[in-house]
Amino acid sequence: MSLFELFSIAIALSLDAFGVAISIGLRYILTVNKKIFFIVSFGFFQFLLAASGLLIGKLFNQYIFLVPDLISGIIVMIIGILMIKEAFQNNEESIIMKPGIFIILGISVSIDALMIGFTVISKATFLYLGVIHTLFIGLITLIMTIIAFFIAKYLKKIEIVEKYSQYLGGIILILFGLKMMIFG
Repeated sequence: MSLFELFSIAIALSLDAFGVAISIGLRYILTVNKKIFFIVSFGFFQFLLAASGLLIGKLFNQYIFLVPDLISGIIVMIIGILMIKEAFQNNEESIIMKPGIFIILGISVSIDALMIGFTVISKATFLYLGVIHTLFIGLITLIMTIIAFFIAKYLKKIEIVEKYSQYLGGIILILFGLKMMIFG
């Protein structure tokens, strides 16, 4: 996988966290500590679930059967379509201020990273390379979440940002899935 492809995947996966962070930043007044909890949670769970998918995918490909690029591409496209579908569903979160919610949101914005780890990153030639890829994904998510809170500070009146970030993430994953299906 090229650096451009990895960066594109990392950006697409981080856009869920970006959208949620923008939404939270626009709707709620958060302390610096709460923002740090969200930032670390989003980055950590993006890494953890991508790494879990990597390990499960490596075992699956080694002991059960190799997942062909066509199936991987279809799964990535489905994840993209689901991201776009979620963007159409406007769910209001009123439990944001409760303790521990950052863990639940961290996991929820990272579920797609599990499947990307399973289908795409598990194809890395060496396990350490896959781990580096998952660390990169977590780092990009962490950075994107920081950027989202910074932007939300200045865009308190605009809710459309969160909606379009999920659409963009979905479109990127659909395009990457098509590329996988056509070019391997």
